[in-house]
Amino acid sequence: MAVEYAHRFQHEYGLIWQVAAGDAATLTAEFAELASLLRVRELIDRSDPVAQVHAALAARPDQWLLVLDNVTAPESIRRSLPPAGRGHVLISTQYAHWPATQAVEVPVLEQAVASRFLQVSAQDTDTDTADALAAELGSLPLALEQAAAYIQATGGSLRRYLDLLREQRVELLSRGRPWGYDKHVVSTWGLAFQELGRTDPQAITLLRLLACYAAEAIPIRLLLSGYERVREWGDAHVQRSIEALAVSPLAGDEAVAALRRHSLIGPPLEGRASIHRLVQAITVDQLPSAQRGHWRAAAAALLDAVLPEEPKQRHNWATFTTLLAHARATLPPESSGFQKAVAYLNASGDYATAMILQRQVLDSYLQRLGPDHPLTLTARSELARWTGRAGDPMGAAKQYAALLRTREQVLGNEHPETLTDQADLAYWTGQAGDPVTAREQLAALLTVQERVQGPEHPHTLTTRAHLARFTGRTGDAAAARDQYAALVPLRERALGPEHRHTLTSRAELAYWTGRAGDPAAARDQYAALLPLRERVQGPEHPSVLIARAELAFFTGQAGDPVAARDQLAALLPVQERVQGPEHPHTLATRSNLATWTGQAGDAVAARDQLAALLPLRQRVQGAEHPETLTDRADLARWTGRAGDPAAARNQLAALLPLRERVQGPDHPSTLATRENLLHWAKAADRSR
Repeated sequence: MAVEYAHRFQHEYGLIWQVAAGDAATLTAEFAELASLLRVRELIDRSDPVAQVHAALAARPDQWLLVLDNVTAPESIRRSLPPAGRGHVLISTQYAHWPATQAVEVPVLEQAVASRFLQVSAQDTDTDTADALAAELGSLPLALEQAAAYIQATGGSLRRYLDLLREQRVELLSRGRPWGYDKHVVSTWGLAFQELGRTDPQAITLLRLLACYAAEAIPIRLLLSGYERVREWGDAHVQRSIEALAVSPLAGDEAVAALRRHSLIGPPLEGRASIHRLVQAITVDQLPSAQRGHWRAAAAALLDAVLPEEPKQRHNWATFTTLLAHARATLPPESSGFQKAVAYLNASGDYATAMILQRQVLDSYLQRLGPDHPLTLTARSELARWTGRAGDPMGAAKQYAALLRTREQVLGNEHPETLTDQADLAYWTGQAGDPVTAREQLAALLTVQERVQGPEHPHTLTTRAHLARFTGRTGDAAAARDQYAALVPLRERALGPEHRHTLTSRAELAYWTGRAGDPAAARDQYAALLPLRERVQGPEHPSVLIARAELAFFTGQAGDPVAARDQLAALLPVQERVQGPEHPHTLATRSNLATWTGQAGDAVAARDQLAALLPLRQRVQGAEHPETLTDRADLARWTGRAGDPAAARNQLAALLPLRERVQGPDHPSTLATRENLLHWAKAADRSR
C-alpha cells in the first residue's frame, strides 16, 4: 500500500525513496545509498549518512517522500526521522502503538477480491475453492501471495493447496516465496512469538487462550472474570498460567499491549479484541497435540462460567449476544452452555440461527447416543420447532410427522413427550395451510391431554390455544374469540400475566376479536399489549413485530387507512432486516401494506405492490396456500379499482374454482370471491 501511494502521487514529489528499516545496520546502509544518490557524501561528515540525508532533504525546494518500511518500533527510527524540509515520511510497520491521529490500520482484503486474486494468480477458475481458500487464509495479502507463489512453483491447483492447508497448515505456510518479499506467514509471526516467549510469557498465555475462540470481538475481560467460577481445570499448568492473567487486571492489560505491539491482535475496543484466524491457527498448531486439548478445555470452561444461567431473561441477552460466536467456536454441541445459547436464540426470536445450532446438537446426539435415545428425540423435536419458526411450517410438519412415529414406538401413545409432538404436528400442519386438519387433530388430542395431564396443565392449555387459533382459521372467528377469552384467565393464573404464552393468548384474543367484527376493540387491545411485549421480549422480537403488524391492520379496519399504511411502511424494513425478505410474516406485512395503500386512495400502487408480491408468495408458500389465494383475490380487487374491471373479472374467475376446491364452497373467502366475481363481471359489462 505504501508503494501504491507513492505511485499514485509521484507527480507531487521531486524525490521518493524507500528505506528498509527492519534493523539498524540495514537502515544505515540504506541512508548511505541515498546520500550517494543525492551527491552529498563529500559535503558533510562521511561517517554519518543519516545526517547527510537530513541536510540534503532540508535544503530541497520541492516536496519529497521517504518511505520507511517494516519499522520494528518508534525508537528504532527516531534518529532517522528528518527534522526539517518540505516532505513526508510514510512508515509501514507491525508495531501497533503509534499516535492514534497518525496511524492507519490496514485491513485484510474483501473476500471477493481475495478470491479473484487467487484465481488470476493460480490461473484456476474454480470459484468455490478460491472462495473457501480465501476464507481459510482470512484474506491476508501475504498468505494469499504465498499461496499463489506455491501453486505457481509446483504447478498445483487451488483445490490441492486447500487440502494441503487443512492437513499441514504450519508446514505449508512455511513454504512458498511471495514475490518481492523475503518472509512468509510463519516466519513473520514466528519472530513475534519467540520474542514474546522471552519477554512477555503472559502475552503468550493470552494469545493461546484467544486462539481458541472465534476471531472477532473477543471479550477478554469478561472471559477472564470467569476464572473464579471454573470448578474443574484439565491441566494445572494451564490453570496457573491463566490465573496470573485473571487475578491481576494490570497483568491482563500488559498482555494485551504486548500482543498489540506485535500486531497479533487488532485494536482493543471496550474490552474486546480481534485476532486474525491464521494467527489463531498457527498458535494452536504449534502447540503439542496434548496441550491443544488442555487450552481448548480451559477456554471452554471460562466461557461456560460467564454464560448467564437464565437465557430466557431479556436482561441476559446482551451477554449472550457478546458470547454467541465464541460459544459456537468453543463449546461442544452437547454441552449445557451450547444449549443455553440455543435457548437464548429461541427466546430472543433468532429462530434461523437456533435451527443451525440445533442441527449441530442433533448430529452430536445421533453420533454419540443413537437415533432412539430420549435426548436425540428431544433434539429432533426442537429442530422441527425452530424450522417452523424460521419460516418453513411445511418442513416442520414433515419433521414432526416422522418424529411422532418413533416417539410412539419408543415411549407409547400417551407419553407426555408424544402428546407434545402430536400438538406440534397439528400446529405446524395448520400453519402450513391446512387449518381443518389441524383443528380436528387438536380436538382429538385435547380430550387425551385433559385426561392424562389435567385440564390446566401448561401443555393442555397450549393445545386449547392452538385449537382456538385453527377454529378461527377455518372460518369461525367468533368461536375462536370466545375460546381465547376463556383461556386467557387460565394462562394468567397458571403462568403469570407476563409469561410469553399468556401474552400470545392475549394477542390472539385481540386478533379474533377484530376478525369477529370489532376492529376498534382489537386495535385497543393490541395498543395496550404492545408496550408490555416490547418490555418483556424486546422491540425486535418476532412476536412484537407481529403485534405491530396487527395493530396497523386493525387501525385500518377501524377507519384510519392512512395511519395503517404508515405503520406498516415503517415496520416492513425492520422485518426484512430481522426476519428476512421471504419470511411469511414479512410477506404478510407486504400484503397488508398493499391493502391499506389502496384503502388510502392509491389503487394503482396497491395493484402494483400485490403484482410484485404474488410470485414471491407462490414460490415461498405455494400456489394453494390460503395467504396466496388471499393475495390473488386482493390483486383482482385493486386491479378493478385501478380501472380494469375486465382483468379483475378474469382473475377472479380463475381463482374461484381453486378456492372451492382448497377451502370449500361455503368458506367465507370462497363466498366473497364468488360475490366479487359477479361485481366485476357487471362492471366489465357496463364499461364495454
